[in-house]
Amino acid sequence: MPTNHPVKDQILARYTERTPQSRALDAQAKTSLPGGDTRWATYHLPYPIYMARGAGCTLTDVDGHTYLDFQNNYTSLVHGHAHPAITAAVQAQAVNSVVYGAPAEGQFQLADLLTKRLPGVDQLRYTNSGTEATMMAMRAARAFTGKPVILKMDGGYHGSHDMTEVNITPDLSDSRLPIPKVEADGVAEAVLGAVAVARFNDLESVEMLLKARAGEIAAIITEPLMNSAGMVVASDDFLPGLRTLADRYGVLLIFDEVVTFRLHEGGYQAKTGVIPDLTALGKLIGGGLAIGAFGGRAEIMSLYDPARPNGFHHSGTFNGNPLAMAAGMASVSALTPQAIDHINQLGAEFRRGVDEAFAEAGIHGCATGEGSLAYIHWTAEKVTSAADVVRWKQKAAELPRLLHLELLNQGIFAANRGMFNLSTPMTAAEVDQTLAALRAALYTLKPYAADLTPHLIM
Repeated sequence: MPTNHPVKDQILARYTERTPQSRALDAQAKTSLPGGDTRWATYHLPYPIYMARGAGCTLTDVDGHTYLDFQNNYTSLVHGHAHPAITAAVQAQAVNSVVYGAPAEGQFQLADLLTKRLPGVDQLRYTNSGTEATMMAMRAARAFTGKPVILKMDGGYHGSHDMTEVNITPDLSDSRLPIPKVEADGVAEAVLGAVAVARFNDLESVEMLLKARAGEIAAIITEPLMNSAGMVVASDDFLPGLRTLADRYGVLLIFDEVVTFRLHEGGYQAKTGVIPDLTALGKLIGGGLAIGAFGGRAEIMSLYDPARPNGFHHSGTFNGNPLAMAAGMASVSALTPQAIDHINQLGAEFRRGVDEAFAEAGIHGCATGEGSLAYIHWTAEKVTSAADVVRWKQKAAELPRLLHLELLNQGIFAANRGMFNLSTPMTAAEVDQTLAALRAALYTLKPYAADLTPHLIM
């Protein structure tokens, strides 16, 4: 870690001075939660801010400070907080019970809405998270094809089940193909026999594996746009090329649209015209409640028909629970083409503003992303892979962390890794306010950058 610097000390001092209640709650949480944490993505040093309530595109913390929310629970709150239609739907359902242990109309009503929108989804089944959704999509692919291996992208994130805990952190070697590795202790090395790893935006690496492991690979899984890896956009030929290769080698194509569904009424698959065989969903389809879903071609999903002899078993205590169905119907219904266009245009303005703010401050940096999604990078180089993101972070010292804290000091709440996303209550005013805060933060950080990362100074 870099040594102390006056700029760092000043940012940390402002942060701790304005958030004493969050600091106290963090200390209390450490009694029963390891490190005070139960969700790794939301924790950061010196301690996270505890929120008390949200309304529209704002949050209020336990110390009474208000923030513009550009995190939105990592894209699940596409309509912000306490959206009237979602709140009313949840309240109306809650008085009748939150879960029955029996089917309810909301299950097929939401499924009907989703299958009408997503061209690659004829039928679907619910889970309780995006992690479960990708797990079941991968299992469905293996069961349908009778093949054991899933091909994923280096740096791709598909949740936290064992089959996805491979190369979430990208391989930085010069190997033509990424070197597969398990991501964390506790994940059996045996999973490496069931996962192949190619490079995002590199069709040649995909085809090399399809040739080398012919007859073994059941499916290719990818995010159409790499989310947690740094909002890395697919090249124009990559997704169509995956579809071509999947067909040529007789494997299925799975799109993880847990995040990208927000970019178009019919998801990224409708936006690009590249139709997968299976799709994983989550986040916004539950209106802020826990949910996931996986679906695809009818011939694949029909294997889950409970009346079918030897059908595939899949259950879950809260799958398709009425509360999530009610919130999901309200959320998806409110995500009209007009609403999507609105946040996508704001997102484009935000990314342009980020680039301009870095240039104005005389610091190398840029924003990637698409539509209502953005990610801030401290580099002048083009970002085309997850490995590119890791390489610039290794050279950026504590700048990403300090920018996050300084934006919090100025009332902007975003993901600590540099990810931003917009919600439908936002207007150009919120974008302008956030860009003004970013410009001020960059000028604050410039002396730190000049001393510790001089390669970033123009």
